[in-house]
Amino acid sequence: MSQVVIKLEDLSPVKKKMSFEIPWIEVKEELDAAYRNVGKKAKIKGFRPGKIPRKVLETYFKDHAEEDTITNIINKYYWQAMEERRIAAVSKPDIAQEGIKENTDFSFTASFEIEQDFEPKSYQGMAVEKERIQITENNLEDRLGQIRQMFATMEEIKEERPVAIGDFVTIDFTGSLNGESFKELKADNYFLELGSKKFIPGFEEQLVGMKSGETKSIGVTFPEEYHEKKFAGKDVTFSVTVKDIKEKKLPEIDENFIKNFDKYGSLEDFKNDVRKSLEEEAGRISQTNLQNRILDSLIKDNDFEVPASLVERQIYFMMADTHKRMTSAGMDEKNVTELSLKMHDKFKDDAVKIVKSFLIIKKIAEKESLKVDNADVDNYIKDLDVKHGRDYQQLKSAYEKEERKDSLRAELLQKKVFDFIEQHANIKTIEKTGTEPEVK
Repeated sequence: MSQVVIKLEDLSPVKKKMSFEIPWIEVKEELDAAYRNVGKKAKIKGFRPGKIPRKVLETYFKDHAEEDTITNIINKYYWQAMEERRIAAVSKPDIAQEGIKENTDFSFTASFEIEQDFEPKSYQGMAVEKERIQITENNLEDRLGQIRQMFATMEEIKEERPVAIGDFVTIDFTGSLNGESFKELKADNYFLELGSKKFIPGFEEQLVGMKSGETKSIGVTFPEEYHEKKFAGKDVTFSVTVKDIKEKKLPEIDENFIKNFDKYGSLEDFKNDVRKSLEEEAGRISQTNLQNRILDSLIKDNDFEVPASLVERQIYFMMADTHKRMTSAGMDEKNVTELSLKMHDKFKDDAVKIVKSFLIIKKIAEKESLKVDNADVDNYIKDLDVKHGRDYQQLKSAYEKEERKDSLRAELLQKKVFDFIEQHANIKTIEKTGTEPEVK
């Protein structure tokens, strides 16, 4: 009796091809089963269901039966071979086959990607720098300025003065190109901050000096890269009416201001709390910078091939995230989709780095037997409960979803690996003043 013949071929460190030769007797059994299934459901005039002769079924349903047979054979033998050889593919198999031929063994190939096996290097005794960031008075003043902005109020200007940069205006406008008006260039009661640069370059500046109730004609040239192609690089004329002018009023940070909060007894308490939050933020920045340096060093010292399918998957996640953020910001769905697709190649380098980092961390965890168990997950949720005053049971329920639980486990495993690397690293502490971002 003929045996199933399976051969495994290495195409690259991450790509394999498995060849299968299935004896005709096995194929015939599957084909007969496929015709039996077709016969149960088939409806042909003059025959009762389930009583249609095989030759008649072959006349009408040959392609369907053979297609089902091929699918069943491939699924059966491919997954069986992968399980027996303990191969974990990271991509769907690329199948090649030439169909079923009577009394002939059936052959097919399945090409797929795997993670490259490698020995992680240079993660123990790593020499790396870590900043100790000192918060400055400028940092404190900047943060207090941000808080003032959060509590700012909009007030109509009392005096009859013209519009100035920094004002907030409500306007009606209609735009025309070569004398033709377009609905895309028209809006009523549009709220705009002058100087925000949210409009076409040159538009906001030409509103300066206008008064409430005044109408003015404004000419602008749309950028060459403007998303709406019919306006890109074109001269457009707008008729603009200023309906309302408001200015932003910022509160003073004083004893009266802290009455907005219940938890502060004095202005000093408030400022101390702001400073504390800045110090905690500085600690997170320092830790993130340290981890980025560790990853850069690991990627440099561990040379291996990354499966293209994992990179494509990461690019897809990045494009989907970009799409979601732009849509949330109010951009047109069609334009957002076009822009997201254009980002594919720009995301590639970052995607390769993210996937490489993930694979290195995974290998280090395997090598050092670092694992995340249910107790680790539970302790994380309890910490969230304590830090943020959230209900433990609600948090636990939120992490019951499999996808979110897997994401949390990956995050906690990464933390364990970083903690291990830091414990075995030669860390040089660098004093740094202020929280300005690193220049790369």
